Amino acid sequence: MTHVENELSSQPECWIRAAEQAAAHGAALPAAGERVAIVGCGTSFFMAQAVAVLREQSGQGETDAFAASEFPEGRSYDRVVALTRSGTTTEVLELLGRLRGRTRTTAITADPHTPVMQAADDLIVLDFADERSVVQTRFATTALTLLRAHLGLHTDAVVADARTALAAPLPEGLVDCTQFTFLGRGWTVGLANEAGLKMREASLAWTEAYPAMEYRHGPISITTQGTATWMLGEAPDGLAEQVRATGGLWVDGGLDPLAELVRAQRLAVAVAAARGLDPDQPRHLTRSVILDAAAH
Repeated sequence: MTHVENELSSQPECWIRAAEQAAAHGAALPAAGERVAIVGCGTSFFMAQAVAVLREQSGQGETDAFAASEFPEGRSYDRVVALTRSGTTTEVLELLGRLRGRTRTTAITADPHTPVMQAADDLIVLDFADERSVVQTRFATTALTLLRAHLGLHTDAVVADARTALAAPLPEGLVDCTQFTFLGRGWTVGLANEAGLKMREASLAWTEAYPAMEYRHGPISITTQGTATWMLGEAPDGLAEQVRATGGLWVDGGLDPLAELVRAQRLAVAVAAARGLDPDQPRHLTRSVILDAAAH
């Protein structure tokens, strides 16, 4: 079994621990009413997108999400939360350095022995969710679970759905598809983006992601026999029927959307295996992007 398979299979237990710890970390997390930005790179950026929507929809306050390299320097926030599994990503560390002394910062990381421990004002270490694989699975979803629990949006049903996602077989014919599209609405747009990234990283698959209502505005034109369209969350009325009419495979996300992401992670590993690829060694990727001064 690969590292990524072991790690994605441990997610229910990691989520339980994160939810239990959320109250203890409350002082380091955004308070209701604060104006907040959540930043990250790659997978962490997509988790930031999901959290930002969840926080605003729950009435906790205005919340934006940015790739760390695209943070708007002239904009004012009460707190910036940085998601960084490795604690060494150049763009995150540089942003935290620029914010020091003028904006309160919180870093959520997996490794307590990295530069981010000195770069942020407040720290949350989820070392039990750290990973050996380059491809992120459990750290990202565990950080998101911590933040969902902080917002009062995590329930035991999410963990139960994750266990179902790990145990139930993938839809018949899905692994054989040649193209995959993931759709989301609201906070699940970030999850759809992340599902697409997992497929590209682990299996080199042709994968796209969109807000579900945008799918009719062009992207559905690629849908045909041998393609799959996977909805994370509740689908817009009539969209499933439209996709099926093209001959494409429609995958209805009936579980909690975070559990659906676990299913997508499993699909990425399964497609990699079918293509003779090692998902622990994705092409051109490293566990953390560390740039020298000439590279940025």
